[in-house]
Amino acid sequence: MWQRYRFLCCGCGANTAAAGDRELHDYAGCGGEGGFGEEDGGKTGAVGAAMRLPWSQVEAMTGGFTSAVVGEGGFSTVYLARISGALAAVKVHRSSERLHRVFRQELDALLRVRHPHIVRLLAFCEQQEEGVLVLEFAANGNLHERLHGGGKAAGTMPWARRVSVALQVARALEYLHDRCEPQVVHGDVKASNVLLDAAMSAKLCDFGSARMGFSAAVRPRSSAHTMLGSPGYVDPHYIRSGMVTKKSDVYSFGVLLLELLTGMEAFCAAEGRLLTAVLAPRLRPVPGAAPCDARVLVDERLGSAYDAGEASAVAALAASCVGDNPSLRPSMADVVRTLEQSAQGSISAVAKGSDGHGKL
Repeated sequence: MWQRYRFLCCGCGANTAAAGDRELHDYAGCGGEGGFGEEDGGKTGAVGAAMRLPWSQVEAMTGGFTSAVVGEGGFSTVYLARISGALAAVKVHRSSERLHRVFRQELDALLRVRHPHIVRLLAFCEQQEEGVLVLEFAANGNLHERLHGGGKAAGTMPWARRVSVALQVARALEYLHDRCEPQVVHGDVKASNVLLDAAMSAKLCDFGSARMGFSAAVRPRSSAHTMLGSPGYVDPHYIRSGMVTKKSDVYSFGVLLLELLTGMEAFCAAEGRLLTAVLAPRLRPVPGAAPCDARVLVDERLGSAYDAGEASAVAALAASCVGDNPSLRPSMADVVRTLEQSAQGSISAVAKGSDGHGKL
């Protein structure tokens, strides 16, 4: 959906500063093998790895919805709470028929997926018109905040960490596209939908626009369906044709790569500027012209603290992802292989806890 939440998307990565000033209500109803208590008359239960909660337990976790609000938008409010001592984000969807469909789409997708770089659904409630998702908490905010400021952002995100996050998101999308049954198209890949946990690992979130099964391959747009995606990230082919495919996610991921490379936002509302439009002349030089020197694209805040070879590879990969012809874009499996092969230095540095120029 279009900018559904401020920077918090599903709110799991919100700044916890506000929580220090307000009481966090701990729900300690877990027992046995991690299941919640049965004081609701047996209605509580597990679906996959997520727990189905009664409304009374949602109220208890949030102190009657008085705990810290860490995210708010047109579609939902996100409260910070605790489940058996662990922080969690409680996302309460607004009540309406259309928004309930969004909630069901997100719930259905999250119940089916399990990947280290996809936000984990801990519990949910569907007893009321307001759907509730209880999601794992990501302590370091989201990628938009880290790259462009705000929230818990502190300093410039190192090059190696940027490459590592790109690979992690790519692996999450490859999993959705190729390893899920049914396959899933995320539909709203963007920097604010990439959360960063305590270890700065990426967690793809916000599945309210997800399409599964046949609809993941193609879905005509009609007046009954809201436009998928967010400004700056939407596949132009989807806008023209109304058809969403896996290659729509590939396009959005390409925009994300350009953000990581340049440090520029995908869309500047004040100027009406698309990052892809700004960079298009450099990414696709005229025939016979010399290829673009990727060094002129790299975020100037990095100075010389980046690998020029990796930057060139990222620029080339991003250009192929945002190409006009969807059939010529790489698959996410191709993207993963390219990143693994071209950015081994950064990937190894992150694994060792250093970016080559100091700690990450």
